[in-house]
Amino acid sequence: MNIATSVNILHERSSGILLPVFSLPGPFGIGDIGVTARQFIDFLKKSGQSCWQILPFGPTSRIFGDSPYMSYSAFAGNPLFISLELLVEQNFVTKEEIIPPRFSEHTVNYQQVSDYKTSILKLAWKRFQSRTLTRIALIKNFTRSHPWVIDYGLFLALKERYPDQPWYQWPLPIRHRESVALQQATLELMDKIEYFIFEQYLFFSQWQQLRTYANESGIRIIGDLPIYVALDGADVWANQQLFQLDAESCEPTYVAGVPPDYFSTTGQRWGNPLYRWNTENILEKNRLLEWWEQRLRLNFDLVDTLRIDHFRGFESYWAIPANEETAVNGKWQAGPGQPFFEEMEKRLGGMSIIAEDLGDITPEVETLRRELGYPGMKILLFAFDGNEDNIYLPYNTEKNSVIYTGTHDNDTAVGWYLSPEVSSESKRQAKRFANRQDDHAGSFHQDLIYLALSSASNMAILPMQDVLGFGNDCRMNTPGTTDNNWRWRCVGHFLNDEVATWLLDLTHLFGRSL
Repeated sequence: MNIATSVNILHERSSGILLPVFSLPGPFGIGDIGVTARQFIDFLKKSGQSCWQILPFGPTSRIFGDSPYMSYSAFAGNPLFISLELLVEQNFVTKEEIIPPRFSEHTVNYQQVSDYKTSILKLAWKRFQSRTLTRIALIKNFTRSHPWVIDYGLFLALKERYPDQPWYQWPLPIRHRESVALQQATLELMDKIEYFIFEQYLFFSQWQQLRTYANESGIRIIGDLPIYVALDGADVWANQQLFQLDAESCEPTYVAGVPPDYFSTTGQRWGNPLYRWNTENILEKNRLLEWWEQRLRLNFDLVDTLRIDHFRGFESYWAIPANEETAVNGKWQAGPGQPFFEEMEKRLGGMSIIAEDLGDITPEVETLRRELGYPGMKILLFAFDGNEDNIYLPYNTEKNSVIYTGTHDNDTAVGWYLSPEVSSESKRQAKRFANRQDDHAGSFHQDLIYLALSSASNMAILPMQDVLGFGNDCRMNTPGTTDNNWRWRCVGHFLNDEVATWLLDLTHLFGRSL
């Protein structure tokens, strides 16, 4: 499925399910992109869905609470998602060698999974190394197609050499990427670098098989692109001139966040380095555009549509002096705006984009989204405040939008209804919109799904927890916290014919079956 086809599909009436890869069922402690991913695609097809929305799939870190929005790379895939069953098919390992320990079906224990999967992947690497000619050819071809992977592999190898140190505290020659120091480090760490390249080769080859299977089943994959990248990551280390960094220390001069608002008197200081959108150096400006082109092109090689997180940052962004502990003393800076997207559309031949336009959105941001024609997001859980002009109410949504019952950052539907922090009047209003006279929390997820699918929005996306009617014990993420997030998994027996039949009937009723 090409980009142009995906762009057209965004304007058709359709629906899908939000489920991160790590939440897929399976015996290996975490979801992967092999057998169970294909089984989930079969479930989507059986239930009349057209889309599978995922979260960012980059490698995560304990340091960042395993958040998929803070990765060591904006390009790499998470090696924990590599299917061990497919490695058996490739004769890298045997069935007996991948017998897993007793993992939880319900949550991901990242450290336990990492220890287990890394041992299997290193065994596969050892077998792969014995195929000398094949190894040389595959590594060479993969790095030619993915040149970013060389710096990524060296970055991870250096992270092992300098444990617990961010790259901007490495020895100066390495920190500043002096050519002699890089060449020496590459020679000394070549085996480790090639191993990390091998991981990416496995991920990308398996992912392309999965995407082909999805597209042939009539399912398109919606990816998720964080606007910013992690400071302690390969992208910033390898492309320091693209970010607002001090030339000597390599630490950021300004960092990302959002200003104080109703929810926080000090705002949010995210700490990501900011892009040098406003540099007057033409070469640096062109290099930044090339980097974004490479990033977007790679993502569209893997998915059909991209949700761009924090879309408003392309119109203007909150720049916080790096020495500030809060976001209070930041200031607005102009983003690249419409010319950036027009240039990317021209270079890529069109893009299928969903704009995350939640929060405090200015008229200028709304104008940018409308001028570009990108659908925005409508969240039903934000709708029931008693204001008849609320933009998230089903009768106020526009066709060119994507409606969600909730997102990965919200309560689940049932969790929202059970929350003592939600007013009883909001709950009554939500029930009235669904033409329900009861106050049953257990069926509220069905009420909300009914409203989403019946709305005017061209696309409706349903978090898997809401399809199944789960409470906040299955919540994906609680913003502002770092514990127990990004861990929920869907047990396989919940993806059954009864659920698929119910969802198929409702999807067909509201004209969303493609």
